[in-house]
Amino acid sequence: MTTHPMALALLFALAAALLAGLAWSTALRARRQRDASGERLAQVERRLAEQRAAVGRAEALRAAAEADLRASEERYVAAMRGSQDGMWEWDIASSRVELSPRWKSMLGFEANELADDLEAWRARVHPEDRPALEQALAQALAPVGADARFEHEMRLLHKDGSVRWVLSRGVTMRRAGGSPYRMVGQDTDVTPIRRVLHVLQAVADGTAGAVGEAFFPAMVRHFARALGLDCAFVAECADQPATRVRTLAYWAEGSLHDNFEFALAGTPCETVVQDGSACFHRSGLAQMFPREAGWEAYLGMPIIASDGRTLGHLAFRHRTSLGDEILVDSVYRIFLARAAAELERIQALARLRADASPAGVPAS
Repeated sequence: MTTHPMALALLFALAAALLAGLAWSTALRARRQRDASGERLAQVERRLAEQRAAVGRAEALRAAAEADLRASEERYVAAMRGSQDGMWEWDIASSRVELSPRWKSMLGFEANELADDLEAWRARVHPEDRPALEQALAQALAPVGADARFEHEMRLLHKDGSVRWVLSRGVTMRRAGGSPYRMVGQDTDVTPIRRVLHVLQAVADGTAGAVGEAFFPAMVRHFARALGLDCAFVAECADQPATRVRTLAYWAEGSLHDNFEFALAGTPCETVVQDGSACFHRSGLAQMFPREAGWEAYLGMPIIASDGRTLGHLAFRHRTSLGDEILVDSVYRIFLARAAAELERIQALARLRADASPAGVPAS
């Protein structure tokens, strides 16, 4: 069978068109695939760029935070150096501890009497307080994330054998990687505060259950013991205007003694009772008041009634001189107020008994 030439031409044209369409479709799919791959690649590149930017921002924030921390630490160190407290600097790698002259003098030493090393520093710490100090230091030197600030209260040994309470505060300096290389700190003498708390606690505990006349012996006994004094007594005015007083409790040389009455003239008690003001002689008492022979120091404080009258006084005497550490005024005010309340109550009860008794007949 013979194919018509026109039909054959149409057949070839159709085949060519089909082949051309197939080629175009294939090319289109390839282009789309290339475009999709390019878009995915672009998306990946954009994400990488965003991540790099985020990392850069985080690094900048970290660097800024570290700079702020170092600046804060340096300001803290500068503030410590400008204070009047005893300063110390510990080079951790070399174990060298530089102790300021003020730190050494706080414990009674000249600048050249204590070595600048870790062991010399630790040797001044009271043996009972060393374990707690080691623990506090270990926490301050712990890896990054722990508190770099150091604060610890402890006892230090004075050159004369006494004990000084100090509040030790410092900061740990770290390298960029976080490892500690130096500690800088200062020790503040808080012995007077500790002494006040000790006296307050001792006298409060000792007088907690004592009322009325029993309060006064308890008060003088525990004041004398807490303060390490040779004599403590409390007395009430025996007349008005006051020229004489009689003791309500008298503690001397470690024990209570019988009560007695004495004239105020020629004694430091005269100023306390008649002027209604405290009187302190840190030394030279017997030279100023010959009646006080054998006594070197004196502290007296008035007991004031609720209406402002002087009811009596609390006084301490000592065989040797006294320092300012005896002046724990905040504690005295508490117990002078208690003494005034007890004395007013006793005197009020005495008046009631007197009023209730027949004339001339003592109340039983």
